[in-house]
Amino acid sequence: MRRLYIVPLLGLLAACAPSKPKFPTPDGTAATGSAPVGTSSAQSRPRSADPEGDRMRPAGRVQPRSIPSTDVGAAPVTPDQPQSEWSVLAIKGKFLAIDTTALRVYLNVITSQPNGQPMPVATFQERFMVNFVIYPDYNNRERLAYGNVALTPETLTRDNDHLVVSFTIPRPKNAGNAIMLTEISEKNTGKKALNDLPLRFKTTRLSDQYALFDAAGRLPQLRNFARAQDTVVIRDVSGTKRTLFAYRYKHEFDPALPPMSSSQRPAPRTLAIDTTLTITTNEPVRLPGEGLYYFVADTADQSGIGLLVGDGRYPKMTRPERLVKPLLYMSTGTEIAELNASKEAKKALDRYWLTLTSGNEEVAKRAIRAYYGRVEEANALFTTYKEGWKTDKGMIYIILGAPDRVQRSRDREVWVYNKRSNLSEVNFTFNRKQNQFVEDHYELVRYVEYQPIWYPVVEAWRTGAIRE
Repeated sequence: MRRLYIVPLLGLLAACAPSKPKFPTPDGTAATGSAPVGTSSAQSRPRSADPEGDRMRPAGRVQPRSIPSTDVGAAPVTPDQPQSEWSVLAIKGKFLAIDTTALRVYLNVITSQPNGQPMPVATFQERFMVNFVIYPDYNNRERLAYGNVALTPETLTRDNDHLVVSFTIPRPKNAGNAIMLTEISEKNTGKKALNDLPLRFKTTRLSDQYALFDAAGRLPQLRNFARAQDTVVIRDVSGTKRTLFAYRYKHEFDPALPPMSSSQRPAPRTLAIDTTLTITTNEPVRLPGEGLYYFVADTADQSGIGLLVGDGRYPKMTRPERLVKPLLYMSTGTEIAELNASKEAKKALDRYWLTLTSGNEEVAKRAIRAYYGRVEEANALFTTYKEGWKTDKGMIYIILGAPDRVQRSRDREVWVYNKRSNLSEVNFTFNRKQNQFVEDHYELVRYVEYQPIWYPVVEAWRTGAIRE
């Protein structure tokens, strides 16, 4: 058997892994993906994925009332509607309070055009229009405000691989909380992309006013992570200077349990503080190293701003000892124990992938590229106070890919998979879990009935049948 070394495979991964995610963070829409589904037997099931404890109640099909249903993709296209080659693939939004009378809204917009190059600002201005409407809540269609966003140099700019639309929303009369539905339409075809963004006009959290900005302090970065070498700025819309306390934790959070597990891992009640420091808002700072950072205005505050600082390649994973960990979702307990016990992680990973693919190097390379591409995307999309691959959403995304449809309410998301061959419709329900670090951490509602859906897809990963 020829030896397959992990170093060239890692190089292949770096060159071929998707450069941007295919699926939105919780408040966006994006292009769909699909994955073949394999078959498995009880004997070949990874033991680390086995359900634990007694059976739970049937999952059923959860259909929350009055939740916008969004197809993953820019928008549904009717049969007689021409396909546009200029498209909006994904939208992610955030608001920051200006004062008690207005909010500033930022929308990160990922686009595509025929030549495959980033869409110029001028092209977006020419081809698209942006409208919004504000409702009291998801299940209340009383319009509080609506309007069109004029796409000017003040409201539209480019930030690396995406465009940013930003505009100010005056507070509707007597409004506390609200939902803003934004519609971005391609003028020639009428094809639409939708985004729903919860708003708070009565700010209650530090993160309602302050956010992670780029090093120049120009645009907010709509993510919960940074890299160890990054220079970051915590600031508000007005550029106010204010002292914040920062705590660094180096806690190793647990990865997600299988979707059919009946047990629950208790969250740690306390975290040991590794480093304490102070920063000034609106001033660039380089954080001392990897870890979870927590910024508060007062040490007695119950919520603040959480920021996970990874290594210099995050959300990509390249270190062999770290590449081992996400394999938990497709491996047996014995396999994981052997990988963790090995003192030569590169060679152990070689053996692992070649054993699964019966020594076929090409299949192993494709499987590595597909799996770690999903891991990178999960990190980019779902990082909260822990790495994205460790979250419940990250686990489902890595194994099953992007959902075909997402249904949302203020504190719940339902991922619907219904366009996969050999797979009937299945729903995964995620409930928002309150914590002091971030607002977008969700936990999966687990059911033992997921077994016949989960195991065949895991087996397809193990045999190299899933290729992207």
